[in-house]
Amino acid sequence: MPLLTAIPPQPVPIFSGFDYVAVDTTRGRVYAAHSASQALTIVDAATGKVLGQVTVGPLHGVAVNPANGHVFTGDGEAHTISEVDPVAMKVLGSADVGGTIDAIAYDPSNGRIYADEDDGTHMYVVDAKTMKPIGTVDLPGHKPEYLAVDPVTHDVYQNIANLSEFVVVDATTLKVKRTVPTPDVKGNHPLQYDAAHKHVLVGGQNGTLAAYDAAGKLVGKTKIQARVDQCDLDQSSHLMACAGSGQITVLRDNATGAPRIVSRGKVTTRHTRSQSTTRVREFGRSGHNPTAISCRVSISARKPRPHEERVGAGFARAIRTAHKERRLRSIVALRSRPS
Repeated sequence: MPLLTAIPPQPVPIFSGFDYVAVDTTRGRVYAAHSASQALTIVDAATGKVLGQVTVGPLHGVAVNPANGHVFTGDGEAHTISEVDPVAMKVLGSADVGGTIDAIAYDPSNGRIYADEDDGTHMYVVDAKTMKPIGTVDLPGHKPEYLAVDPVTHDVYQNIANLSEFVVVDATTLKVKRTVPTPDVKGNHPLQYDAAHKHVLVGGQNGTLAAYDAAGKLVGKTKIQARVDQCDLDQSSHLMACAGSGQITVLRDNATGAPRIVSRGKVTTRHTRSQSTTRVREFGRSGHNPTAISCRVSISARKPRPHEERVGAGFARAIRTAHKERRLRSIVALRSRPS
């Protein structure tokens, strides 16, 4: 179905430059890494209203602790990972890791934070309870991208973009225990882990999304739009939304084959360039059909004024959109019913 315009965009009176976004579905909050203003932006998921910002330094990755709602971010200048209380709107503590942080993942079952080094060769591991470093994992290549955690084995899957592969990190030894080449995927960026199907879902800049089993065997691959940077998976429905090149594609992970495309939709805006990143996070239920994804789009029709960017609103079941090229343009959703 077509994209729908929702609540008018909310102005954010700060410099441009957003990166990752995370959603707390329990508390109805969206957290955006606003790198240029060196602050974590806190948004009400129901209204799209910007509730405030917490200065944390030039950040990229964002992850949420579902138990207490605290947010983990990375400071690119101080080389730290910080814990933020979004209610008190303050930094509670930081851990020195020695490198610039890009993506962050949190494993609530063992209380560990995993963060990869931006265009580097390391993954940093921090104890979320003490905010003390546990160790550092040496990674191949020099361009780690997204990472995801297996909630059962605690293995960490890490994309390596410049080598067209992903690696499996043992959470006990903190060493790479397996390397999985992805020859059909070039410029690996999005990576998600489907815990029920035990699939690692990897997308590339060449327009290929591939599913691998836990042993690294290719299950199947699907052609999607090119230059997809990030995807997000709903574990209960196995629906994953991937965006890039001005388009969002929703796929369903298949237990025995390639992911199947459920729906596509275009995001039309004068600000969208081909090298863009959009993430959509499923949130809540959609009416009387628990398998539907409801989505809305809220995009500014004009060029942002100096020192102003726009955060869109209108959340239903799907939430989580970020554009990685110097502005957070919208929060997007897409309505789709399975065929």
